[in-house]
Amino acid sequence: MTATTTPTAPARTEAVPDATKPAPTPKPFDARVSALRRFAASITAFTLLGHMLLGFDQSPLTPIVALAVSYATALLFEWLDSWAHGSTAEYSGGIGNVVTFLLPPHITALACAMLLYGNASLWPYVFAVVVANSTKYVVRVRVRGRLRHVLNPSNAGIAVTLLIFPWVGIAPPYHFTNAVGGVIDWLIPLGILTLGSLLNAKLTGKMPLILAWVGGFAAQAVIRWLVLDHSLAAALLPMTGVAFILYTLYMITDPGTTPRKRRNQVVFGLTTATVYGILVVSGVVFGLFFALVITCALRAIVLLATPLLPSRSAT
Repeated sequence: MTATTTPTAPARTEAVPDATKPAPTPKPFDARVSALRRFAASITAFTLLGHMLLGFDQSPLTPIVALAVSYATALLFEWLDSWAHGSTAEYSGGIGNVVTFLLPPHITALACAMLLYGNASLWPYVFAVVVANSTKYVVRVRVRGRLRHVLNPSNAGIAVTLLIFPWVGIAPPYHFTNAVGGVIDWLIPLGILTLGSLLNAKLTGKMPLILAWVGGFAAQAVIRWLVLDHSLAAALLPMTGVAFILYTLYMITDPGTTPRKRRNQVVFGLTTATVYGILVVSGVVFGLFFALVITCALRAIVLLATPLLPSRSAT
């Protein structure tokens, strides 16, 4: 009998990673982009709920037109700016960059469409959106060799519109809960307050600014009550409205136009509250929006003056 040998299967070899090639590094987490995505998602959801369930007074066509105009003007202004400076447009590099670039114009459009009230006319909203997007290119200061916009776009657009069109106003307080009642009246602002606070605490880092603004607002109300005999309840009442909560959590906290350092955030928040109190005493209506424009302008002056002072960061 002859012995037979069974052929053996070739040995299985494990793939050995090439030590000469560096391991791919994960894309770093961008808190700014993540915050913009959350802001955009939140304001989109609230807009949809507002028109479908909450009874927003504006036409449902208003946010659609505002979005179309905002996208178009933002892309146009960026193209013109990159062409004028011989630089690469911020939206170039693929669909992902385009979507990221359009997040601020998206937020701006819906904020203007939600907060302004122009009766049946669409032109005030279109005007506000165009002005808002243009301020990012027209009103800029150079910081560390780089041009930066200094005005909160949506707030600036709203403020300029209120100045030029006296018949345009801000959406009335009942606007945000017009078609609901009972406990839902409390749940809506509570939900916005909770979500907005979590978003700012985790992503924008603007809680010092928020606390300084809210504390400063309460302080100016008490001072007006003590010194000028204003009604304390009436002075504090705006803090209970949805518009004030939206302004506090989604407008005054704009990462691109507010300071980064905690100390400077506190100064920014207190300054906005102080300017608001002065405007109210002076008989100026819609003081929230004008106060923020003035505060941003004052910050721009500080940024311009900083290079003339000893080396200290003002941002």
